[in-house]
Amino acid sequence: MLHRIAIAFIVLLIVALQLKLWFGDGSIRTIWGLRQAVNAQVEENENLKKRNDHLAAEVKNLKEATDAIEERARNDLGMIGRNETFFQVADNPEPINLKDTSPKGSPPNRETTPVKP
Repeated sequence: MLHRIAIAFIVLLIVALQLKLWFGDGSIRTIWGLRQAVNAQVEENENLKKRNDHLAAEVKNLKEATDAIEERARNDLGMIGRNETFFQVADNPEPINLKDTSPKGSPPNRETTPVKP
């Protein structure tokens, strides 16, 4: 009889320890979830570091190289240099009808490219 009580006590103790191991505070499930969260954060940090490195290189380039500033001004702001002549080139020019005297609307929007002489 004493052996059965001792065996039942040991079995209950093992079950209680297993429950705490799998479902309690600091359980294997909690540790697994934390490891996944850490891995996701490490990956996000690497992506953000790459982005920051790219932005730092761009800032350095803008501070040191006037060519980069000029390129930005040409592309983003439509800059034309001092000794440059502006030519507007039409891809598909409309035929001119000299006999047509009716007023037309505004000319179509066409791309422009500055050309150095």
